[in-house]
Amino acid sequence: MKNSSKEVFKIETKAKGPEGSLPLSENMLLNSPSGDLFGLSQNVGMGWEPGKLNGKQILLLSTQGGMRGENGEPIALGYHTGHWEVSLLMKEAAEEISHYGGIPFAAYVSDPCDGRSQGTTGMFDSFPYRNDAALVYRRLIRSLPTRKAVIGIGTCDKGLPAILIALASMHDLPTVAIPGGVTLPPERGEDAGKIQSIGARFAQEEITLQEAADLGCRACATPGGGCQFLGTAATAQVVGEAMGLSVPHSALAPSGQPIWKEMARQSAKAAMALEEKKITTKDILTNASIRNAMIVHAAFGGSTNLLLHIPAIAYAAGLDVPTVEDWNEVNKKVPRIVSVLPNGPEHHPTVRAFLAGGVPEAMLRLRPLNILDESVLTVTGETLKDVLDWWEQSERRIEMKKRLWEEDNIDGDDVIMTLERAAERGLTSTVTFPIGNIAPEGAVMKSTSIDPSRLDDNGIYHHRGAVKVFTTEKDAIKAIKNGDINKGDLMAVIGRGPLGTGMEETYQLTSALKHLSYGKYITLLTDARFSGVSTGACIGHVGPEGLAGGPIGKLRDGDILDVRIDTRNLEGHLHFVGTTNEELSFVEGSAVLNNRDPHPTMAPDPSLPDDTKLWAALQGVSGGTWRGSVYDTDRIIEVLKAGQKALEPNNI
Repeated sequence: MKNSSKEVFKIETKAKGPEGSLPLSENMLLNSPSGDLFGLSQNVGMGWEPGKLNGKQILLLSTQGGMRGENGEPIALGYHTGHWEVSLLMKEAAEEISHYGGIPFAAYVSDPCDGRSQGTTGMFDSFPYRNDAALVYRRLIRSLPTRKAVIGIGTCDKGLPAILIALASMHDLPTVAIPGGVTLPPERGEDAGKIQSIGARFAQEEITLQEAADLGCRACATPGGGCQFLGTAATAQVVGEAMGLSVPHSALAPSGQPIWKEMARQSAKAAMALEEKKITTKDILTNASIRNAMIVHAAFGGSTNLLLHIPAIAYAAGLDVPTVEDWNEVNKKVPRIVSVLPNGPEHHPTVRAFLAGGVPEAMLRLRPLNILDESVLTVTGETLKDVLDWWEQSERRIEMKKRLWEEDNIDGDDVIMTLERAAERGLTSTVTFPIGNIAPEGAVMKSTSIDPSRLDDNGIYHHRGAVKVFTTEKDAIKAIKNGDINKGDLMAVIGRGPLGTGMEETYQLTSALKHLSYGKYITLLTDARFSGVSTGACIGHVGPEGLAGGPIGKLRDGDILDVRIDTRNLEGHLHFVGTTNEELSFVEGSAVLNNRDPHPTMAPDPSLPDDTKLWAALQGVSGGTWRGSVYDTDRIIEVLKAGQKALEPNNI
């Protein structure tokens, strides 16, 4: 303080205040809440012109993180590229609202990065964050009582689902979701999914230290947007548009580019038009639009994490929550027609899916099957039928495909295919829901991610052998790096569901198995979840979770497992069938597991935060992961009341 300039001590204690007068009326003073009147004082206090205070107020919510200078240079870093540039979308939308006489408000709830928290205790907060953020977004919306519409802007794995859940909850307000787009792949190098396996590949001497350093430096080739693969971030963008909550051809736009900014302006116009037409969220989000989103999810081969998010969005909208049977039916009925990272067969980055036509192109390709409900409304105020009719003949469609060919020499029809071409290329539906005496409530796997060389002529993957059991992800990845996992092994990572870790995402395991030369010969089972980019014979969401008494939590080293996945009919089983000393039928195996104690070292992670323990308990009594890990308020209150009654002195 000794070297402080005396200028800092020149402190003023009063100011003149804004010039002008508030546009008040006698009726406002007599009948408006004091909060509405004080809000006008706040608005001019922040610099808004008093003469422009009568415009309709539109609330902008985003996941913005970090601080950027005027030229985009970092002043303070964000957690990830996905929220680094969304302030530019906020600015474009806000200026559009102002241009048409509205008053934009902006609020922010930033979000974490699943990639940054892989393999760390930060992952224990990842999935629970979604519910917390959605709760705060809802509180922010309600805390601006004068808003006429709400626009949510988000990009990545948890922030965008949180925004979609919050918007879905606003039944009587017009709402629009703006997807934050995607980052570009490097001209030379690896995508942001593969790069996350450099540690395992270096440990196995499959890359050098210098190669790891060089590749890691280039993976995020542009500073904004979600990762370049169809993981959770990209899939959430696709699903939001497929539900009708985003303007047509907005998902997967390249972050920071003119077409991306133009999408924000169009979204602002859409929000104002919805308000004018009195079209609200409940008019757009219906059981039919939720099913449309499930269909498009299947056609894209989207992330299995959306099996956790779409039910939560449906619940927030007051709609029927999709069941595992619904998911199974949709995936059996809908062909996959999109070829992108990580599914292939050609590993196109997501920007190519955008240029190939994105969501409207995929929906147009599905039209001959008559499985989409085209009568649903979209945020354009028009039906899906009108949107697809426009897209089919639009100049935009032609220009996008032309640009894809000029820039990358790629035919858009090889990225988003016709039904016939997809069948010729051997694309199969994405998600299989195997059950068995290890997973009586079911499990989830991205069956398209199994290496084709591991399938028989009928498209069946079969792996029978002794399992190696791990009760922490840390021990499992250590075993891979140390060479303790060999070709042909089965791995089980148990006790990592909601009660153990907040249902951590175990992408560092699945990424390592994908990109190690022998990884395709290994099968992984877990009650945790996977990143949307996960690949290989990896089976997650095993239910019930181990710490809730599920059979997976009773496995021991050396148990013989039988895993069979029919990738064409989307059926499969996960069975415990004995030990090296005794072979059992799956019925006998079930009886043995029922009588076993849980694995002796399986326990909630000692670093599990109290916040996550509370989340796990609340979502558990609300139906758990198969209902989207929501907070069912009525059910929670019912359980609390029953618990209080049971604890009363007379009942003890």
